[in-house]
Amino acid sequence: MTIDVWAQITTERMARAPWLATLLRWTGRTNTFDAQSPQTTIASMDAAGVEIALLSAWYGPEGSLISNEEVAAQIEVAPARFRGLASADLRDPMGAVREIRKWVDGKRFVGVRFVPWLWDLPPNDRRYYPIYAACIELGVPFCTQIGHTGPLKRSECGRLIPYLEDVLLDLPELVVVGGHVGFPWLDELMTLTVKFSNFFVDTSAYTVRRLPSGFVEYMKGLGATRVMFGTNWPMIPHAKCLEGLDALDLSPEGRCAFLSGTARRVFKL
Repeated sequence: MTIDVWAQITTERMARAPWLATLLRWTGRTNTFDAQSPQTTIASMDAAGVEIALLSAWYGPEGSLISNEEVAAQIEVAPARFRGLASADLRDPMGAVREIRKWVDGKRFVGVRFVPWLWDLPPNDRRYYPIYAACIELGVPFCTQIGHTGPLKRSECGRLIPYLEDVLLDLPELVVVGGHVGFPWLDELMTLTVKFSNFFVDTSAYTVRRLPSGFVEYMKGLGATRVMFGTNWPMIPHAKCLEGLDALDLSPEGRCAFLSGTARRVFKL
């Protein structure tokens, strides 16, 4: 079975966000992403043999786009199929720490996710550090986005060096999962993989057919135990995301690690 480490069940307020315009164009939609439900999400998962999806909360300067309360309610619909990734308001770091401690239990909520481009604040900004400390104390990964930004926001925050490298140097106990592959900075991705055993990456927002050739080679070698499957649902349905998996020509061990093994280990599933 497969684990999707980056999904969200979009709310109406998130679906209306103007910065989603480029994603709508890329995915052939017209006006907006349809708000999804746990039921439509499970149907997409079942069509691709996906066992578990990690559902993200989303917070930005405009407030909650998907609140932790909403993610908790989504998990309640199918607790065997869903886990949560909490988030909070970065403008109030200690309030964010309290919010994270309220929700993250390592069972239903198994990590924390912040998307730096949404705040236009790179990961080494001082406001993140109390949140990193909370993740270490709770024993859960900090999940973020790396690489260029698909939505109509600046990409600079997604550079791995120096921004994420600073964090990994400062906090060697922090487990970090970088989502969305990291393109175009794949050399920096490889550098962080060599330097830091606590750094991982997921393939969300890419179908496996679209993965850069350099990244596929990374999956077969240096990144064989570091890469996890993700979709960015509902941007990409699960079955479409996995089309062409055989063409990657992963070893049986590499394929198992990519689809579920590394995620089970990192998120303690």
